[in-house]
Amino acid sequence: MKQFIILMMVLCFVFLSCRSRQNETPVVEERDTTITVSNAYTQLFFDSIALEHYIQQQPFSDSIANRFRSFYNARNYQYAWFFNDGPAEQAYNFLNLQSDYISYSRDSSLYNPILQQVFDTLKAGGHFVPLSDTNRLKAELSLTSQFFRYAEKAYQGDSNLNSNDLKWYIPRKKINEVALLDSLIAHKGEKVASYEPVNIYYQRLKQKLLDYYAIEKKREWQPLVTSRKKLELGDTAAVIAAVKQRLLLLQDMSSADTSWLFTDSLKMAVEKFQLRHGMQADGIIGAATLRKMNESPQAAIRKMLINMERMRWVPSEINSDYLLVNIPDFKLHVFENGSLSFSMNVVVGTTQHNTVVFSGDLKYVVFSPYWNVPASIVKNEIMPGMEKNKNYIARHNMEITGYSGTIPIVRQKPGPNNSLGKVKFLFPNSYNIYLHDTPQKSLFGETRRAFSHGCIRLNEPRKLAEFLLRNDSAWTASKITAAMNSGKEKYVTLKEPVKVFIGYFTAWVDSKGALNFRDDIYGHDARIAKKMFEKGA
Repeated sequence: MKQFIILMMVLCFVFLSCRSRQNETPVVEERDTTITVSNAYTQLFFDSIALEHYIQQQPFSDSIANRFRSFYNARNYQYAWFFNDGPAEQAYNFLNLQSDYISYSRDSSLYNPILQQVFDTLKAGGHFVPLSDTNRLKAELSLTSQFFRYAEKAYQGDSNLNSNDLKWYIPRKKINEVALLDSLIAHKGEKVASYEPVNIYYQRLKQKLLDYYAIEKKREWQPLVTSRKKLELGDTAAVIAAVKQRLLLLQDMSSADTSWLFTDSLKMAVEKFQLRHGMQADGIIGAATLRKMNESPQAAIRKMLINMERMRWVPSEINSDYLLVNIPDFKLHVFENGSLSFSMNVVVGTTQHNTVVFSGDLKYVVFSPYWNVPASIVKNEIMPGMEKNKNYIARHNMEITGYSGTIPIVRQKPGPNNSLGKVKFLFPNSYNIYLHDTPQKSLFGETRRAFSHGCIRLNEPRKLAEFLLRNDSAWTASKITAAMNSGKEKYVTLKEPVKVFIGYFTAWVDSKGALNFRDDIYGHDARIAKKMFEKGA
């Protein structure tokens, strides 16, 4: 009787917390009647009518109900979590997997103490307590439901976080929970990392998160304070010993050193720390570097959790060519067949003119482009310039091609001073954002490069053009150079579109294993933090 009450509580706990999914309702797989007692994984089967009765009793959406039907149809209604003599290995492994997720994510919303109590009770005193057929079926279906809840959150992200509200317009990935559950059962809940639908960047950041939890527990984080404006190679000060200890803790310094002397090894460690934070790597500890060193482990942990949430939204793996712009890093990363080929500095939108986080398909390379000036820039910048100087249009190599009401339609002619430079790359979108060259090369020397009206300026546009056209024999390096300098606009359509992701990541682990942090230049982290961490948000 006690077991029955516990199981009924499990059902209430699990299913009242299930939320209706926005995904398209999945198609139900056909029943595989070739599976019989003689060739089945387990000798335990149940009737499909029992599943339908169970589904009708729960507040399931059609999507969740069909996942149940597909999973058990493919198994011909054999049990997934139980044998005759008790729970299968994967049942305990799944609960451990879920506990691990709850521990590192610090998200207890998935925790089901009643379900855990059932399994603890079943193995009380090291002896299995048998369940009746009815209660065993309820436990079986409760575990399946719990897995679907877990998979949705752990691998797709929190459904309560509306990515559009958070200024993220890249479509969130979808996973096949049924196929994932099939894999977990087939592997008995072991070697989950081999088939988890999360990308390598998520896995790397998770490991660094665990390192920071260890740092947090040590409680050795005291403010680094000095009256000196800066500390550099050869200086001596008491705070230098504390700086060395801090950088040893953060793995920037390779060996302990308690001296007060600013050594060569400390300079190298400071440079590494500065690079990881997107700062000028001069090896000098000034006010900005000291502020970064004093940021708490708790703040770093929050930033990592925010970015791991974002990483659940993106594809687990892309094996084709694609481009990734990381706005807070001011970088474009070019991937060939899923592997990083090269990176370059970029300029992104100002805090007043944010570059939008979205994805698109790059289809066109435009050499010697016109710049069709947006109406907002015409109204706010060009028209005031025309009022002050009647030769403003001619001086800027522009022309008026018509009028929209009283607002002139302006474009800038191709040429060395064109605001788009000598080439642009188009991936049609409703935000009017694209990649382009620029005559203002000096801006690429800045560490914080948020200067544009929203479009993305490239430091090495010729290199990108050569990459995109590398398989087109008509476009040699010399012909690309000639087209860029021809002064005549020319559109080139790519043979195959290339995916472009304009992303926003303020914490990640790079290919060298270094944990990187960047500033939240647009406040997107703050928006997610309010939803993830603030009670009542």
